[in-house]
Amino acid sequence: MRLSALLLAGVAAAGVFAASGAQAGQTFENVKKKGFVQCGVNVSGLPGFATVDAQNNWSGLDVDLCRAVAAAVFGDATKVKYTPLNAKERFTALQSGEIDVLSRNTTWTSSRDSALGLDFPAVNYYDGQGFMAKKSLGVKSALELDGASVCVQAGTTTELNLADYFRANNMKYTPVVFENNDEVNKAYDAGRCDVLTTDQSGLYATRVKLANPDDHVILPEIISKEPLGPAVRQGDDEWADVVRWTFFTMLQAEEFGITSKNVQQVKAETKNPDIQRFLGVIEEKGKELGLPNDFTVKVIEQVGNYGESFDRNLGPNTPLKIQRGLNALWKNGGLMYNPPFR
Repeated sequence: MRLSALLLAGVAAAGVFAASGAQAGQTFENVKKKGFVQCGVNVSGLPGFATVDAQNNWSGLDVDLCRAVAAAVFGDATKVKYTPLNAKERFTALQSGEIDVLSRNTTWTSSRDSALGLDFPAVNYYDGQGFMAKKSLGVKSALELDGASVCVQAGTTTELNLADYFRANNMKYTPVVFENNDEVNKAYDAGRCDVLTTDQSGLYATRVKLANPDDHVILPEIISKEPLGPAVRQGDDEWADVVRWTFFTMLQAEEFGITSKNVQQVKAETKNPDIQRFLGVIEEKGKELGLPNDFTVKVIEQVGNYGESFDRNLGPNTPLKIQRGLNALWKNGGLMYNPPFR
């Protein structure tokens, strides 16, 4: 889900006020003073990434990152308040200081990293844009979609990528555009378009909510690189470090084989200096970040390592049934790799 060129131009013309505004550089202190993290998440609910139940309990991969940051700062993963945001609202909410961190399936791009005045501390999901079509169409490839009608969300680079892909392959299509992601999905399910396009993870999430999921196929083509991750305001380096090393804590814990169930035992028994350092038994890595020295233990104990979060929200035993793929650890052939806690 991405920002349109029109909105980007408008923000750039406005001087990207938030990058130099009163909130820039102050977030970490403000968060500690108010006692919670204000986290921007998906307004319409994206299964596996951010959904809310009838009791107003949020869950998902992006939500786990919010919870992990709260655990790192306060030792309590529940100290989070959620602000549901659509694609167009999300950047303004961050720039204005309405939220402290945006954790909402947002792609790290050069324009967002510069003209929009945002920083992306990490990538928590490597994705790519794809297509879902009705099986009744009989297509097996996106290259067979010439003349199709395509449902897409307005104000996103998904919309721009769609145009580029069809132009590059000399194909024609009819865009069926809606402002809200729920409207896009409902239109596709109601037969108002032949094809739905968004990030492939979003396609899996959408398919499980359709009236007849088995009637739809996700096509094999990936037409873009979509490194998704949390965003903070540019110039907010201390806060960016907190978010960055909180996520790296979840990755490193998985690499070490440390889980929410065994972290206390590992801390008590390990003689490995790398693990001792990581868990705050020796040295003061937490203090260097302005965090409690046992912040890694709190994150792992209350939220889990990255593999636990992935499996709980997206993995083979969930309705989405997504394989790790590019999101596996580097030692397992994926892209998930963190700098050393040293």
